[in-house]
Parts: sequence; C-alpha cells; structure tokens
Amino acid sequence: MRAFWRRFKNGYLNLSLQTKFTIALISIVVLPAFLTVFLFYGRLYNMVVSNTIRQEQDASAKTAPLIERTMDTILATTRNITGQNFFQELFYMPVSDSSEKLATSNHAIDFKNAVQRLTTDSIVTDVRIYVDFPDDLKALNAYPNTEDLLAPLSQAKGTYWYGIFQGNREPQEMFCPSFYLGSQEKQNYGDMAYICPLSLYYHSTAYKAYLAVYFSDDKLNNILSDNLSLEGSVSYIVNERDAIVATSDQSLSGIYRLDYDTIKDSFMSSNNFIERNILDTKVYAGFYSISNTDWFMVTILPAPPLIHESNHLMLQIALLYAGFLVLALIFANILAHSITGRLSSVIRQMQTVRHGPPTPMESPEAHDEIGDLIDTYNYMTRKMDELMKKQAKSAEDLRIAEFNSLQAQINPHFLYNTLDTMSGIANAQNCPMVSGMCHSLSAIFRYSLNMTDELSTVQNEMAHVRNYLYVMDVRNGSTIAYDYQIDSDTLADQMPRICIQPVVENALTHGLRNVRRKDKKLLIRSEHVNENLVITVQDNGAGMDAESMNRLLDQNDMKRVESGISIGILNVNARLKRLFGEKYGLHIESTAGEGTTVTITVPAVSTENSGDMENV
Repeated sequence: MRAFWRRFKNGYLNLSLQTKFTIALISIVVLPAFLTVFLFYGRLYNMVVSNTIRQEQDASAKTAPLIERTMDTILATTRNITGQNFFQELFYMPVSDSSEKLATSNHAIDFKNAVQRLTTDSIVTDVRIYVDFPDDLKALNAYPNTEDLLAPLSQAKGTYWYGIFQGNREPQEMFCPSFYLGSQEKQNYGDMAYICPLSLYYHSTAYKAYLAVYFSDDKLNNILSDNLSLEGSVSYIVNERDAIVATSDQSLSGIYRLDYDTIKDSFMSSNNFIERNILDTKVYAGFYSISNTDWFMVTILPAPPLIHESNHLMLQIALLYAGFLVLALIFANILAHSITGRLSSVIRQMQTVRHGPPTPMESPEAHDEIGDLIDTYNYMTRKMDELMKKQAKSAEDLRIAEFNSLQAQINPHFLYNTLDTMSGIANAQNCPMVSGMCHSLSAIFRYSLNMTDELSTVQNEMAHVRNYLYVMDVRNGSTIAYDYQIDSDTLADQMPRICIQPVVENALTHGLRNVRRKDKKLLIRSEHVNENLVITVQDNGAGMDAESMNRLLDQNDMKRVESGISIGILNVNARLKRLFGEKYGLHIESTAGEGTTVTITVPAVSTENSGDMENV
C-alpha cells in the first residue's frame, strides 16, 4: 500500500503544471458539484419552484394597491362631484326653485365645468345623474348646462344594476362590472360604473335618483395583465355577487374561476398562495382583498407552466455552471504557462522599491507573458521617474506662481491706499470735492479689485453705484436727478458683484448723455417679486427701437462684442444665466425717444440664509 502511494505521489509530482491545475480543478469544482446535485437535487428543485412562486406572489401583491388607487380615484371623483354646490342644492336641500332657474344658475354652470374637468384625461369617462323627475322639473335636463348630466330615471330601468337596487331594501353604493350596465351606457358612457343611490326632495316628496360615475375596464385589465410574467397564469377580480369584474385573460379566468365564498374562506385562512386542484390541474392560488369595495383579486398559477419555468431555470443554472467550468479550465492552462522562474526574478526586482526608487531590469530574451511583464515593469519605472521629475518641477512652478500672485496684490493695494492718502490731504487742504472724488475712486477700486467672493449684497452694490455716480457727476457736472427706491428688506440679499453698475453706466452713456432735456432722471429700484430679487434701472433718455433692443443681449452679434459696445450689459446677463439658470438675468424694455427700463432678476437669498444659495 505504501509503495502504491509512493508511486502515485511521485507520478503526480512529475506531471506538468498544466496537468496538475486541470486535475486540481476537476477535483475541487466538478466532483463536489456532482455530489451536491446527486444528494440535494430534490431540495434544490423545490427551492427553485418556491422561488418562482414567491416572485409571482410579490408581483401579485403589488397589483392590489394599484387597483385600490384606481378605485380611490373613482371615489375621489365622486366626492368632488357630490361636494359641488349645485349637487348639494339639488339632492340635500328641499328644491323650491323652477327648473329654468336651477339649470341656468351659476352653480349649475360651475357643476358642468367641474364634471368636464374631472372627466378630461382621467380614468373617469362620463357622469350621469338619473332622476325620477317630478312634473315641474322634467324640463331640467333640457337646458345646455344640465342636458349632458341629468337624465330621466326611465333610461336606467331595465339595467341589471337598477334591478339590484330595486331588490335591495337597504341600497348602498355599488361598483358595477360591464354586464350590469345597459347597452346604451356601455356604448356612450363607459364599460363600468360606480352607482350611488340618491333622493330628490321637491314639495315634501322624495323622488329616487342615482349618480353614475362611468369608467373603462381597460385600466383594470391592463393592471392585471402587466403584473403577470408566468405563461398560462391569470388574475381576475370577483365581486360579492360572484361576477368577474376584470380579468387579464377572459378564457383562462373562466377555466380557473372560483366562487366568492370559496375565495373569502381561503383569504381568511391564508396570507400566501395555496395549492388547489381545479379541473384535475394542480394550481397555486393567491387572494387579495380590494379596500373600499366588495372585490377580491385572485391570481392563479397553474403547476405545468410553473414546472416548465423551473426546469428552464435549472437548465440555465447547469449551462451557466458548464460555462464557468470551461472558463476555469482555460484559466488553469494559462496559469500553468505563466508560472516560471522568471516570475520570481520580477518579484525580487519589484521588492527593491521598498528601499529606494525602482530600477529597470534587463530586456527579456523571450517575449511571452513574463517577457511582457518585464517590459511593462521597465516602462513603469521610466514613467515613475518622469512623474517624480514632473512633480519636482510642478512644486517649483507652484512656488514661483504663489510668489508672483503675492507680488501682484501689492499694486492694487498701493493704488487705493494712495487714493486714500490723497483724500486725506485734500480734506486737510479744504478741497472737499477732490477729497470726495479720491475717496469714491478708492472705494470703487477696492470693491472692484476684491475678487475673493463672487457674491456680494444689494447694500454693497448700491454703495458701489453711488460712488460711481458721484465720480461721474464730478466729471460731467450734476445734470441728472437720481431716485433711489431701495426696499430695506432687500439690502441683505445676495447677488453677483458689479451687476448694477454696468447697467447704470449703460443708461448714462447711451441713454442720457446726448439727450438735450433738463429733466433727465435715473431711477434705481429694488424689491421682492415672487421669491425673486428684482432690481430696476430706468431712465428717460434716448431709448431704442425693437431691433436695437433685441441685439443688446445677443451673444452671437460678434461685431458688437468685438467693438465693445454695451459689452458690460452682455457680460452681466451671461454671468447671471450661468450662475442661476436661463430664467434669470436681464430683461430690457425701451421706447425710442422715451427711455429704457432694464430689469435684473435673481433668486432672493439673504445673507442670513446664504447656505441656500448652493441650491439655487
């Protein structure tokens, strides 16, 4: 025995590496798999069947809420109709007015409009009110506002649902399947209906009436069909009168039909699919109660298609396993060829990285997988060396850029600090105009050159505009009357920097400069409109025609962009749309010879809630 074991061991050790991997793979993968299938096939098959049933059960469980929501829509429509003033006056108050007065009232008009709205693009297809009219009110359904809504009760007589209400001592609301309705109803109004009994009180006498809300059974049939994936299965709805209300398949629902009492008992005894025998066929049946109705939804899964589905799934699992096995065999062959001594030399060379930068190996003589690995390693070492050099150069470039940035900041600070000094000297020499101009210029430079924050406030923007207008008045003389109507609630609102001043500059330069009139006016107003901050700049200057006004915000007008005409207006509009979206920005209204109004619209976000600006 020992000699046999020794010969077996020596023979195994002398096998090629590829053969060893193949034997190991067969031993580890194939043999346990066959053993598992042999011992647990029955359990595995039952698990697959149970999983298939569970999937169908989950799909059916999602169908019932969809049907309930559809019925809730019908009930909500009914509540909306019965809540109308005309309906309340007609059925819940003693009627004393004439038919003409009732039919031509505003409430009747509102009632007709409400019904039209509720039946447009809705599951509800039509609404009718059948009334046993007294003689004085028989003309009520002949008026335009009521002729399509009110109908004599005689039109309902002979229908199955009317007979049910006549034979029921305590009539209640009822969902009616298709065969409950008359042929005229199904042809003109809808395939199904929700009927409510009513009473009309006229001169102390009660007259019978019924509200019928019609809808199509296609919605219910489609819901039942869309939630079935197993071939040969069926879902249908049964009411307490043992009538099929809707079905995914008319013929299959007739074959696998269960009576209402059996369904009710089965529903009370189990919350899952139960096994039954129908026409010598084993099926799995699930039951769901539809709220606000007397309906039960039944889902039938026949065993033969279920078994076929399970067999198909088992076959897919076997094929998938076979595919993985083939891939594993191929991978084992590749691995066998890749394990060589050269692999160890590559590993040793790579380990030198722990003690210093990587060094390349000698070019390989053989260009197989290991040869490619050596080439790749050599390429990697060269790239790492290049990256290390680039990193060192980038660090040096960054240091120089930071130095230049700090140096560039000195000049602006020197400029407006010098202006502040000149303002102080002019003030000391009793030159208030020079002092004020230096102070305003300093503030303008300080505000314009400070680009740390892209956003500012309305208060800061208006201070910048006032400094600009002061400088312009000193340069050109004060010939323009300024009117500031700034809502105090908007002062803390955020907006991009330097948005108002370019608009004001455009109004002065192109609107008021060359106008010969004594009453030149410039109005700047800020307010909140529909949760937006709206700033208006209005002048009574030259104005412009419609073509010039449309070109003013046209970014595709390259001649105007290159010439620099009103480029500030264009930039402000582009910045606002980039920050907040297309519905924000500038809007221009102008009349030639009368003036121009420019409106700036941005989201109203206060500095107290500036965190919300990220969501704008």
